[in-house]
Amino acid sequence: MDPPMRVVQAKDRVELALHVGTRDRNLRLQRRHRLTSEGAVILDRRMTENTDTMGERYDAEALEAKWQAIWDRDGVFRAEPISGDGVAPTVPDTPKAYILEMLPYPSGEAHMGHVKNYTMGDVVANSRRRQGFAVFHPMGWDAFGLPAENAAIRTGEPPAVVTRRNIARIREQLKTLGFSIDWDTEIATSDPEYYKWTQWLFLRMFEKGLAERREAAVNWCPVDQTVLANEQVVDGACERCGAEVELRQLSQWFLRITDYAQRLLDDMDLLVDWPERVLTMQRNWIGRSEGARVVFTTDDGAHAIPVFTTRPDTLFGATFFLLAPEHPLVGELVAGRPEQAAVTEYVRAAARADVADRTGADRPKTGVFTGRTVTNPVNGEAIPVWVADYVLMDYGTGAIMAVPAHDERDFAFATTHGLPVRRVVGVDGIDPGAPVMEAESGDGVMVNSGFLDGMDIQTAKRAMADHLNAEGVGEGTIGYRLRDWLISRQRYWGAPIPIVHCPACGPVAVPDDQLPVLLPEVEDFAPKGKSPIAAATDFVHTTCPSCGGPAERETDTMDTFVDSSWYFLRYTAPHLSTAAFERDVVDYWLPVDQYIGGIEHAILHLLYARFFTKVLYDLDYVGFPEPFARLFTQGMIYKDGAKMSKSKGNVV
Repeated sequence: MDPPMRVVQAKDRVELALHVGTRDRNLRLQRRHRLTSEGAVILDRRMTENTDTMGERYDAEALEAKWQAIWDRDGVFRAEPISGDGVAPTVPDTPKAYILEMLPYPSGEAHMGHVKNYTMGDVVANSRRRQGFAVFHPMGWDAFGLPAENAAIRTGEPPAVVTRRNIARIREQLKTLGFSIDWDTEIATSDPEYYKWTQWLFLRMFEKGLAERREAAVNWCPVDQTVLANEQVVDGACERCGAEVELRQLSQWFLRITDYAQRLLDDMDLLVDWPERVLTMQRNWIGRSEGARVVFTTDDGAHAIPVFTTRPDTLFGATFFLLAPEHPLVGELVAGRPEQAAVTEYVRAAARADVADRTGADRPKTGVFTGRTVTNPVNGEAIPVWVADYVLMDYGTGAIMAVPAHDERDFAFATTHGLPVRRVVGVDGIDPGAPVMEAESGDGVMVNSGFLDGMDIQTAKRAMADHLNAEGVGEGTIGYRLRDWLISRQRYWGAPIPIVHCPACGPVAVPDDQLPVLLPEVEDFAPKGKSPIAAATDFVHTTCPSCGGPAERETDTMDTFVDSSWYFLRYTAPHLSTAAFERDVVDYWLPVDQYIGGIEHAILHLLYARFFTKVLYDLDYVGFPEPFARLFTQGMIYKDGAKMSKSKGNVV
């Protein structure tokens, strides 16, 4: 006789999907059991064979454990094809659905934000399975970075140990939730079998001229003797020791994302379904502007300083010249001069100020004179060079020609510091020689502008661009707010940059067959002016792969955003030892059909991942120029009116 059927009481309408699977996706059987609107469901009789275990109520913990064990045994959620060592898998004709949530940092405990995010992905994945798609729903860990390193500095426990323990704990929690994840494709960015290929990708960019080492202004803590990321600077002070942060010029590694600025804009048309808010944020961050590049020469003829301006027509109205405090020439221009002390102090103060405060419209326009001049290339006039904190390195070249008659900020600066103001765009009814009482931004015809006089603004822009090009002092061009990506970190817990510095050959790539360059074990994780790796002398001292002479390894590690800029490709070949991924398989699964993650990643991670994909597309490693067809930003969970965050201590 059949066992009696049980009634399960519940408050909400829910669905319990039981997957009785085999390795052949087409033979998987699925059963649905729905609660009625009155709150009852008749369960499949197979679930009630063990009446002693089930009891009179739905034992969620026991039932979940039972079916999760069956799913795991039968590989119900295993994706095919996946590349591995041996014979390459056959790519099927089956319609596919690659469902992906942004990979988490393994902080030790899953919280409700994770549950919300991965539940959304799981709903989509299960829906696509029922629609007959081959579904790929992987999971991994963004495992490098500062939290594990800071824990190591506090406790002395190696970051690798902390990270492995945290991964094990969160994996256990997520598995308990029963998400339909293919755990066979699990990766961690801190594993050598992963960062070997991060290093390999860096070398491809180095070969292509997209990775280069040059000087840059950085935040520097004089007590901890280390470079600080922007998020480690709080009110102008080091978050750890409280010391005032300084600006320093250091040699750093950059990826030339600016080479792809226009394509990052143009290829937004290829995105199937992205939130307009995210696209707008990226457009604004890239910041395309049409204008001209103009070169000003210092009074001693030693330096040619380029400026990007959207108003080349107003060049005759430039009456002074401004440099950002971070501009690399500031220190050199005032070295040994009476103005050096005042300029140095001003630069230090600017480093302590918040960027938003520096650029505020109502903020007083402060600055300091360098004692130097540059020559205006259109009229030969020597104009004074000032340092002003409202000028930023994040836009243009970090230098501007100031035209106070037609720019509000420049007018405020000129008024404050007693600098001349010259009208060059005429206003109806006003004598061109009359004093300028406020910045005039309206249309008009050119005045006091030599060969431009009488032209309208658009005609004058074109004429000035042609003149600059003919005289060899500039040209019409497109400018972008986007800056090259600084990836150097003077920290321990990250992927070593695979470069050897040779006195004879310069920076030399580590040969592919010597990858990975393994992160050495160290005892002291605290930075002391250089990465802790620099203390590992056996690691540092090596031979040049090019000439065989003595050389030293690069001791900077890579920004963790590099790791997460390609992880979605590695999921398709998580344990392949001969390549980062295989073209046929990665082209089958990619682009991701549904990507889910936070709006806070709209600029950095999403922009970097798009950049990496375009580079690989150009190198013919992948057959698609965009990584994510559809993007969903899941929003935030709030507790007691504040965003739930580990940093706020309000995590559930």
